[in-house]
Amino acid sequence: MIPQKTPVISTIDHKPHAAFFRQSGWLMIAAVGGGALTWGVHFLAKSIPESQYAVFGTLLMVVACLPTMPLQMVFAQQTARALAGGRERQLAGMIRLAWLLTFLVWALGALVIVAFRKQIVAGWHLPDATALWVTLPLLLVSLWLPLFSGVVQGRQDFFWLGWSTILGGAGRLLLAAFLVLALGLGAAGMLAGALGAVGLASAVLIWRSRDLWGGQTERFDGRELMRQVVPLLLGFGACQFMFTADTMYAKAYFTGEEIAPYVAAGTLSRALLWLVLPLAQVMFPKIVHAAAKSEKTNLFNLVVLGTAVLAICGALGLWLVGPVLVKIVYKSSYVAATTALLPWYAGAMVPLALANVMVNDLLARSRFGVVPFMGALAVAYGFTLPFLLNRFPGRLEVLLQTLGAFNLLLFLVCAWFTWGVRKATPSEPKP
Repeated sequence: MIPQKTPVISTIDHKPHAAFFRQSGWLMIAAVGGGALTWGVHFLAKSIPESQYAVFGTLLMVVACLPTMPLQMVFAQQTARALAGGRERQLAGMIRLAWLLTFLVWALGALVIVAFRKQIVAGWHLPDATALWVTLPLLLVSLWLPLFSGVVQGRQDFFWLGWSTILGGAGRLLLAAFLVLALGLGAAGMLAGALGAVGLASAVLIWRSRDLWGGQTERFDGRELMRQVVPLLLGFGACQFMFTADTMYAKAYFTGEEIAPYVAAGTLSRALLWLVLPLAQVMFPKIVHAAAKSEKTNLFNLVVLGTAVLAICGALGLWLVGPVLVKIVYKSSYVAATTALLPWYAGAMVPLALANVMVNDLLARSRFGVVPFMGALAVAYGFTLPFLLNRFPGRLEVLLQTLGAFNLLLFLVCAWFTWGVRKATPSEPKP
């Protein structure tokens, strides 16, 4: 009997512009809906001490500093290329291997955290290690979520990608509200809500992509894979570091009461980026697919224009209504400080949002020349922050001004490689 090939569900729409607006519109709805539900968790800040809310914000940023963005984009790229070239069996092997490796990396990291738990608790001013124990399994499922998000994104199954976001947001809010309000668990309860949400979203995406990772496997070219994967990891890793590192630096230099307004302002301002991310999410696999097929597409122009309009309008809107939102959600003790930080934080997100679109386009076309410059910029940012925080102690606005300046530099670097460098795009390796 001849073994039959496992059928692969096709979700690629070949009417590019109509599909793009429909799919990105749906992901925006999902991002706003899921983000609103997730943001609802921050209403619980009124029910816990400022120090507990600061613990929650800091440990959540630890999770956010995982290489989730590069991991998702790697598998979005590999899935799109594999489906374009009929290499589904090789893709199955890649997914299973990555699934195992992420578990092993997490296990090693968990051992290190357990070994140095006392130093971590003291260095981050945690009241005890309870929230840290909840964070450990959250780190594991937070590694699996981007892996399977990338697979679903790469096959352009944006319907279920959106639903995973909505279900995750709803699960987080309901579980966190129960644990905080009914059981009084504070930061640990809010983190447990995040654990349940990420676990639910991961389960949905694992189930949806089961035909891709559950079929027969085939050997793949590891060297060629690394030539594609390493630049993606470094490039998107630099973007993610620019997006998340400031809160962890702030926690090391400020007390829990001082950083609580910073966490609140960051939560509102980062919503701008989550609003426009769906445009780049939809664009990326389409450009990868088009490059693999040697097809032309002008989606980048639409995406960068849409991102600019949405990000700028969102920042202006946040400056206007942000103070009202802060009064509704957060305690009166840090409303004034949060309101003062909002313009700086929101303004810093605009160039980062535009740079993210350009990075998606450049790396989708395998134009990896920008990656070393992005890495150097991220390293410089990492060294500049502690230098300035030591020189200007107690100045949270200095942290935000530095974030905005480096995000602007990232935008200019990406703009130069997008429009200034007149080099032919390298040809895609044939699948």
